[in-house]
Amino acid sequence: MTICQTMRGVGVQEALPSSAPPGRRVRRSSRGGLLRALVAGLVLLAGLALPMVAPQPSQAVPPGTYAYVANFLDDTVSVIDTATNTVVVTVPVGGAPWGVAVSPDGTRAYVTNRTDGTVSVINTMTDTVVATVPVGLEPLGVAVSPDGTRAYVTSYGADTVSVISTATNTVLTTIPVGDTPIGVTVSPNGTRAYVTNSGADTVSVINAATNTVVATIPVGDFPFGVAVSPDSTRAYVTNSDGDTASVINTATSTVLATIPVGDAPQGVAVSRDGIRAYVINAGGDTVSVINTATNTVLATIPVGDAPREVAVSPDGTRAYVTNANDDTVSVINTATNTVVATIPVNDLPFGVAIGVVPRPAPTLTLIKLTAGGTFTRGGQGAYSLTVTNTGDLPTDGSTVTLTDTLPTGLTPVSFSGTGWTCTLTPLSCTRSDILAPGAGYPPLTLTVQIAPNAPKQVTNTATVTGGGAIGTSIATATTTVDRKQQPKPPHHDHPGPHWPGHGKPGHHWPHLGHRPGPR
Repeated sequence: MTICQTMRGVGVQEALPSSAPPGRRVRRSSRGGLLRALVAGLVLLAGLALPMVAPQPSQAVPPGTYAYVANFLDDTVSVIDTATNTVVVTVPVGGAPWGVAVSPDGTRAYVTNRTDGTVSVINTMTDTVVATVPVGLEPLGVAVSPDGTRAYVTSYGADTVSVISTATNTVLTTIPVGDTPIGVTVSPNGTRAYVTNSGADTVSVINAATNTVVATIPVGDFPFGVAVSPDSTRAYVTNSDGDTASVINTATSTVLATIPVGDAPQGVAVSRDGIRAYVINAGGDTVSVINTATNTVLATIPVGDAPREVAVSPDGTRAYVTNANDDTVSVINTATNTVVATIPVNDLPFGVAIGVVPRPAPTLTLIKLTAGGTFTRGGQGAYSLTVTNTGDLPTDGSTVTLTDTLPTGLTPVSFSGTGWTCTLTPLSCTRSDILAPGAGYPPLTLTVQIAPNAPKQVTNTATVTGGGAIGTSIATATTTVDRKQQPKPPHHDHPGPHWPGHGKPGHHWPHLGHRPGPR
């Protein structure tokens, strides 16, 4: 019998290896046993070969909304176009991918690879892995901060959370949490991260500013998934062995309600408007829909076999549920609470996240230099400013505007550059011709008058926007200002005997202390 046959259609007792890590609590069940067995370390045994899948070539996708599904048994991520509910790309990642999170700007997807101890970083516009970040032992959950600067990863085998800098794709710090952490999420206000400690029946609350645990909250039996309401006032935790969901008051870090749900609840997500919470019941093949105002289950939706995780679309109209044993994703209409599509994916889908992939855009970058290096009080100085396109697409022909803000002590004299239209009031230049990727516009020269009382250092700031570029490029130049040199007296360097005050007194100059008086 192969490992796949063992996983499909048998109970936990039959599937669990004798060398499963100690302290991993599982419950025997004909349904849901697969997921508990996987949490207990079933696929981590040496010598068990996972099925090999021929990598498919990655390709760029057009702008739009996509669901990213981690396929645990074939080391891939299926990319689903939510407009057509079809898989458009399959991206090879690391070993046994478990969790997925998408950055707020939609440009990156972060995938935890359990057997590799790594996180794969996917560029969503090219659907290629652009970085692999080593983290702790058995990474499972992953969440990205609302500002997109940090990714939080639970290490089930190390009882820690790794904090990744998304700018450098390196681990900034590692935070000790409770026993065998699984789920993690960051509050929408960005102040707290919540971690489910499955072996301790607790939730660790991390202060995102200090990367320290500031509270530990007792919850139900074997906490698994966690999600926070859009207003950051409530956290919803699934208790897999308790068949309940705990509702946490985030202000007091206490449980204010415990809601009975289905068998072996695991994944959880809150609707964009905050009025519904969706709980995945892995052992019951259902989704419980919770009314967050009353903390009661208002609907139970049948889905596929051994559902695992859930993600809600940005417009709130659809919920996507991974069905591990079916190798499918169920699409739920949130208005009718019915399944409206079933999407085939790859082997044993676990994590799912949804993001909006932006249109590739030009990126305008401004470089600002001080001509000559220093300024002199009372004189004139010059700045050189150059705009380049460091993005993937040309500018779109809309107006590019460069604005300069002079500090106290400097006033503009002239501002010009080939092809630019410039004014001194306001101090800005514009143009609308298309700039190709990797190219630059002709440089600008800004001449300034330096006041006699200008400070010893001046910092000039300029910005450039437009052309279809996203955001604003800012450049500064800090320049030293010297005092104006005074004219030197004649023969200053070579004083002669006839020049008073220079050199030693000669015989034509009275000696000090022998002032001439009346004779």
